Amino acid sequence: MLSILLLAACAPEKGLDPTFTVETVPQRVPVEPGLIDEASGIADSQTIDGHLWVEEDSGNPPQLNLLSHAGKLIGRLPVPGVVNRDWEDLAIGPGPQVGISYLYVADIGDNSGGNGENYIYRLAEPTSLTAMVSSVDRIAFRYADGPHDAETLLLDPLTRDLWIVTKAVDKARLYQLAYPQNTTAVSTATFKGEVALSLVTSGTISPDGTNIVLKTYVGIAYWRRAAPERLDAVLTTQQPRSLPYLIEPQGEAIGFDKAGNGFFTLSERGSAASVTLNYYKRL
Repeated sequence: MLSILLLAACAPEKGLDPTFTVETVPQRVPVEPGLIDEASGIADSQTIDGHLWVEEDSGNPPQLNLLSHAGKLIGRLPVPGVVNRDWEDLAIGPGPQVGISYLYVADIGDNSGGNGENYIYRLAEPTSLTAMVSSVDRIAFRYADGPHDAETLLLDPLTRDLWIVTKAVDKARLYQLAYPQNTTAVSTATFKGEVALSLVTSGTISPDGTNIVLKTYVGIAYWRRAAPERLDAVLTTQQPRSLPYLIEPQGEAIGFDKAGNGFFTLSERGSAASVTLNYYKRL
């Protein structure tokens, strides 16, 4: 598989931070089977310490699950006025109002290649499960070159731009929705080049904007970005470096912790008896 070869061949290039690495064996805690079996996106809460928001993909209600760092399901948060056609990734960070943390739910899965429009739902992050979700912005977009299946949403915390990475079987394609995103009309995502990975299932950017990771089913690719560099210039021109990764049953979710000291992964259960919440601490 191309992604295996690419990750195996990756070596540090100029501009990458060779000091960034994580534990070879992650810290693992079990998640009770039947509670969150189809995790497709994960984000470390900025308003509820020690907890993560987890979304599930098609076939599940339009809701976010609140999971403790110990792997315990605390409760579920309905997202009003939307549907879960195929939620495939979750991002967290800045948005329209300064000082507010926002959640970005990416309804971008398209296995059949028939979606004329895709949606990213943006909401201010609640401070508790009992807090009301007052409004949800819908960012509708299409690709200029026709439908694509995608499972990866990146929020650039430095610019507030949104980036979509397609789940291609050869080279992934990178698209941009520049800030401020339109919430009243359908936008056209701008093609920004190809990324030398295939079957990308999720991605995340550290809160300071300098560390970027994309995951496939078989590995995690890492890029270092200097503050003035454009994200597309980094992802499409620099070779990534492979980070440690313990293969999961069907790993489709990754997210930095809110301090940028490591990242979490969570897998769909699939045919496995159970899954674990994994945390890769930065060394």
